[in-house]
Amino acid sequence: MARRPLPRILVNGNAQIAKSRELARTAADSATDVLHPLITVTRGLRRLAAAGRRKWAATPKDRRGPLLFLVASVILVVALVPYGPLLAVISLMAAAAWTGRERTPPPPTGPDEAQTGRLQSLYEALVPYFSAAEDPAPLYAHGGDWEKAFGSYDFDADGRISRLLVNYPAYFTDGEPDARARIEQLLYAKSGRGREYHFEWDEEGNELTVTVLPPLPTDIAAQRFVTAPGETVLGFTDPADVQRTLPLTYGEEQRDVPPVVWRTGVRSTEPHLLIAGEPGTGTTTLMRSIALQALQYGDVVVVDGGGTGEYACLTGRDGVLAVECGTTGALGSLEWAAHETERRLIAANRALQAGHPAPDDIKNPLWILVDRPTALAHLASADGGTDPQSLLQVPLRHGRAAGVTVVVAEHFEHLDFLSDAVRQHTRARVVLGQASAGQLEMILGAPPHTTPTRDVPPGRGYARLGTGPVLRLQVPATPDPYDDATSETHRRAVLDLLPERTTPVDAEPVRSEVAGVAVAEG
Repeated sequence: MARRPLPRILVNGNAQIAKSRELARTAADSATDVLHPLITVTRGLRRLAAAGRRKWAATPKDRRGPLLFLVASVILVVALVPYGPLLAVISLMAAAAWTGRERTPPPPTGPDEAQTGRLQSLYEALVPYFSAAEDPAPLYAHGGDWEKAFGSYDFDADGRISRLLVNYPAYFTDGEPDARARIEQLLYAKSGRGREYHFEWDEEGNELTVTVLPPLPTDIAAQRFVTAPGETVLGFTDPADVQRTLPLTYGEEQRDVPPVVWRTGVRSTEPHLLIAGEPGTGTTTLMRSIALQALQYGDVVVVDGGGTGEYACLTGRDGVLAVECGTTGALGSLEWAAHETERRLIAANRALQAGHPAPDDIKNPLWILVDRPTALAHLASADGGTDPQSLLQVPLRHGRAAGVTVVVAEHFEHLDFLSDAVRQHTRARVVLGQASAGQLEMILGAPPHTTPTRDVPPGRGYARLGTGPVLRLQVPATPDPYDDATSETHRRAVLDLLPERTTPVDAEPVRSEVAGVAVAEG
């Protein structure tokens, strides 16, 4: 049998029903607007009647007779007075309209008593810093008016300050870091500890804006980020600090999060990276995250100076040239990297002089990831060998032109043992974990504009790319998939990003000659 088409009423039924509902809703809103005075008067009459019943029920029985006689006398007088009934009806309608009005209390327009006390206390604490004896009309004075000093303010649900605009006198030395630090420390202590504050100084307008920053997300797992070749996501920061967002997957959800993107390659101004932090703060996690992103477009050489086996998941993977933990293997790999950098530089120079494009064998980026080089330097010195850091001078100095990127991770207590070449050429910096203001300024070259938190989660810190601003940073969770403490979700996320295995883990290392230096592959 041939299928008969559905009736038009069934095909277009949903659209007609939705349109009918919209028309009915519009008509109901219009009727409510037109009949609003009648609804108000009716509500008032109902409230007046209820009040009359309550008054009658509250009147003792021996007084109800005189009360009825009084009401009847009033009605008789109103009926006999000219225009009395009309005036009585008008008065009744007016009373009903007044009684039936909406009685929603207006929202409070100013701070309550507790908030006012908090602002006054903060104002009094700023008086010694923002006042001078020679000022004829001081903005800050003991017992003064805080409303003139604080241009705007916001409070959170707990009654603590979440945003504050502070006006200060023009003679305050806002150009001196020590003077700024004293004010920031005072505001941090008086506004409530345990939160991160952002301080924005406007020297031209003599204003300081204090903002409470929300915590950075710590549930971002390792995944394939939407980036171009030469871009590496170090972590994620505040939306106001960057002009870009990345779509990220959270299970079945997707959110746009602002990233900290580090650009490498020929046109990069910060071709090499230094990561500093205490043990357990996420330095190795960041190195693993960088390695997974680098393997998408290039080759990777990993040198694990700590010898903890945190990079065992990379062994034998496609694009991983070596994963070295011992002193001999590390020296061999770094020596090969230095010769490879020279070879790439010579090949690129010859192609440029001949007017030809760069050869294909030097277009693939080479990443050298060195975790804790000072530990290897100590072992090499004990054996009378060469400091592995000396082999990094050529990749650090000529790596940008040769397509070679160096990433070094070291602990705080061993930063003084880094070579001058590492400290001079790693202009992109990341600091993870708890660090004092002096340490942050020493490593990053500038102090952050935010206060540290009381509890720092792993992978939390600051980043600065060259001479750019200091940004808050949260590294994506990239744990060791072979660690028993790793959750199944994070383990699967890291394993899905690893390239295919080209060499069995238990296979014998194959030695090959590259640029005249023997290197263990696989």
